[in-house]
Amino acid sequence: QVQLVESGGGLVQAGGSLRLSCAASGRTFSWYGMGWFRQAPGKEREFVAAISWSGARTDYADSARNRFTISRDNAKATGYLQMNSLKPEDTAVYYCAARAREYSSSRYPSDYPYWGQGTQVTVSS
Repeated sequence: QVQLVESGGGLVQAGGSLRLSCAASGRTFSWYGMGWFRQAPGKEREFVAAISWSGARTDYADSARNRFTISRDNAKATGYLQMNSLKPEDTAVYYCAARAREYSSSRYPSDYPYWGQGTQVTVSS
């Protein structure tokens, strides 16, 4: 199985940017599609973006489209989420997740068996 570790979260002012990273270990990273999800206090975990194992296909939640960019570097076994024009409502714990590449990308957390521990993103107004 694959192990995932997120990093890059922090405190940023509204309008600022952050780049989250998701470092994978264990099984070959290119065996997995990857997704980013977030969870704010008192809310359910929600889909942010997903990317296929090759990086050829991406999918974004409406809230992320045109502001966030998901990418991956299989040689470095690392996935990324570049977040621009951040808003206070983007404040949440952000998680990366992985699922076997033979399955298409999914927006549902229950479809991903592998998860990182999360990284906190706080956007101040």
